This record gives sequence, structure tokens and C-alpha cells, in this order.
Amino acid sequence: MTLLEDILNYNVRFVEDKEYENYKTSKVPTMKAVMLTCMDTRLVELSTKALGFKNGDVKLVKNAGATISHPYGSTMRSLLVGIYALGAEEIIIMGHKDCGMGGIDVDTVLGTMKERGIKEETIAILEHSGIDLNHFLGGFSDVRENVRANIDIVYNHPLFDKSVPVHGLVIDPHTGEVELIQDGYAKVISK
Repeated sequence: MTLLEDILNYNVRFVEDKEYENYKTSKVPTMKAVMLTCMDTRLVELSTKALGFKNGDVKLVKNAGATISHPYGSTMRSLLVGIYALGAEEIIIMGHKDCGMGGIDVDTVLGTMKERGIKEETIAILEHSGIDLNHFLGGFSDVRENVRANIDIVYNHPLFDKSVPVHGLVIDPHTGEVELIQDGYAKVISK
């Protein structure tokens, strides 16, 4: 049986047993926050449970490295929509120790792409078109600095309401211990 078949079979039982009732909530976050964190498998539940959040408390945005790679990309859009359309009043940016994006080797990633059939000419066309694959696929060397850099992107965005606190955290994926990088209340600008 394939993964997809397993998922679909499980879903039939989930619906029949009305397990969804355990997760009913509104689309507005109860704790009025939107959180950006990494897609690391260790954080699927840990990222919210370690902070005391339950289903419906927070809007959750996940990507590789908890990184805003472009100020007008989907991650920043999600944070802005969380604030302006979905009732969030605070942002949490939470990186984690032992992140796969920390020191990722772009040459290895490109090599794997080529092994899986991406042609060298495709990579050359992208680079010739001005796409910096080292930046696009690259990571960071210091998770704390990455969190700070993301906070700066948010605060410097022309569409961002500077009265919204942006908190910076780093979580240990083994213990759930959280380190405060920035208290967003200390940086907000009063209206």
C-alpha cells in the first residue's frame, strides 16, 4: 500500500468516527498570534505545545528554516494576512537549534537535483536569468541572527503596522526549551 492510500484510508475512519470534533475552532486565532517556524518534523507538534498553544490558538506558517526569503513572497504575505485579515495582533518568529537550513550545502542540493534529472542547462538558464540559486537554496550559519534578520524584514516592510509586536524565539527541538531573542513589546511603536 502506498503512503497516499494509507492517508486516504485513515481519513475515511477519521471522518466516520467524527474525530474532527476534537479540532473544531474558528479561523481566527484565539491567542491572537501568527507564528512563523520551521517545517522540521520535530516541530510539527512541539513548536506549539512547548508554548502552551492548542488547536485554534495561533495561525501557523511553516517553511524551511523559518525564513522570510523575499519581502513580497508568500511567507510575508501570510504574516500580513494573519494581522490584517485573520485577527492576529502579534507575530512570533521561532527558529530552532540543529536546523537543517543552518549551513546547508547548496552544491550538494544542486548535485542531488542533477542526479534526479534536473538538467545542467536548466540551472544555467535560471542563473543567467538573474536567479541566485545560492541565495534561493541557501541557509544560514547562525539561527539567532536568522531570527533577527527576519524580524528586521517584518519591521521594515512598508505594509507592516509598527504597533504590532514581533517576538523572536529559538527552540531546542530535543527538549522544547525556548530562548528569547527579542521581546516584541520592547520594540513596538505606539500609534
